Amino acid sequence: MSMDASLDGAVIMEAPAKLNLYLNVTGRRDDGYHELDSLVAFASVGDRLRVELAPELSLEIEGPFAQGLDADEGNLVWRAAKAVREMAKYTGGARMTLTKNLPFASGIGSGSADAAATVRALVRLWGIHPDSHDLSGLALSLGADVPVCLFGRTAYMRGIGELIEPGPALPTSFLVLVNPGVLVSTTAVFAAWQGPYSQKSPNIDDTDDVADFVDQLARHGNDLGVPAMGMAPVIGEVIYALKVAEDCLLAQMSGSGATCFGLFRTREQADRAAEDIRTKCPGWWVESAKLNV
Repeated sequence: MSMDASLDGAVIMEAPAKLNLYLNVTGRRDDGYHELDSLVAFASVGDRLRVELAPELSLEIEGPFAQGLDADEGNLVWRAAKAVREMAKYTGGARMTLTKNLPFASGIGSGSADAAATVRALVRLWGIHPDSHDLSGLALSLGADVPVCLFGRTAYMRGIGELIEPGPALPTSFLVLVNPGVLVSTTAVFAAWQGPYSQKSPNIDDTDDVADFVDQLARHGNDLGVPAMGMAPVIGEVIYALKVAEDCLLAQMSGSGATCFGLFRTREQADRAAEDIRTKCPGWWVESAKLNV
């Protein structure tokens, strides 16, 4: 995640879209939480958070997906800010402005990315020494995807999201992200999943060859695809639209849906495919992006 301190003292933090390049369900704990094995990477599109010093905490949400989001204490940005303030025993506040470019409840971790960006931004704004606090534990308390978003780089995510290790070197490649505009509940998708459990997969090898990378990813898949498509059949239409797009190497659902991604060798190929899908399916959210490596 990149960050910049502007001249007026504000901190601006990017909150990039999180992609589950594969996602396997490997077990279930006694407390009911499912254990996962997933390779997570980030895209060059995302939300943006601006924070600046203020006497109290406040949040304003703008951007194309601001409608329908409450800027109150139930918002993950609010919750993250309060958690950081309590952890550090900080007595001041911050004026927070979230530019919401990503659809929410969409399988690309937009809320989790926003929460992670909030933690990073306020640690910097308030001059908190990160090594003096358990930021990973704080992140997990906010949600299972928040720790990997706080890590902010390609990573394997295991357990319920708390086990993070650096991922492989990825080849330069490009994405088309497509969301059909339906909300899919992660809790409901897991409840509908019927197994069997997957075995932990071998790690993806470092590679600078896109074809090799795609071959390795194709062996894994997304175990949540079947229950998600059972709840929202349009996800299958999205995957088909990506699969038949010219030059698409792999099409897969991210997280619990409904956002899906297609992998391409070049930016030009991704841009062309994105424009074609936009034309054919004008109600869908479609973005081309670079896969951050």
